[in-house]
Amino acid sequence: MARRHRFALVLVPLLAACASAPAPVDLAQLRAEVIETETVFAQTMARRDHPAFATFIAEDAVFFNGATSLRGRAAVVDAWRRWYSAPQAPFSWAPERVEVLATGSLALSSGPVHDPQGKRIGSFSSIWRREAPGVWRIVFDKGENSCEPEAH
Repeated sequence: MARRHRFALVLVPLLAACASAPAPVDLAQLRAEVIETETVFAQTMARRDHPAFATFIAEDAVFFNGATSLRGRAAVVDAWRRWYSAPQAPFSWAPERVEVLATGSLALSSGPVHDPQGKRIGSFSSIWRREAPGVWRIVFDKGENSCEPEAH
């Protein structure tokens, strides 16, 4: 009986550790999710859908805006309203490179920003946080501009 008891003392913690171990992260799947999310996010500009834009911004997001920073969803959404006011989108963007942390919790997307005629006017980098399965929100965003307009 003592032998069974010792076996149980070893086996139970081992099983508990296995049960609580995180599931393996499928980086290819998560990368595809971020590419799709960034693409749909960019389409909010093309569709002129400012309310949809807001849904991609984390509550605690920081967007670099020249020498200053926009802090929080409300500040970002308010500042970006001007880019959604005209009938034609002033710029567009698309992910060119996406990397996901091994933990699957954060991702970086970056790529070109183009004017309405298709000329490259800058580039962007966004850090996305996985808030739930399939739900990614931007926590940091920084655009680098070649010229006006100031872009993503």
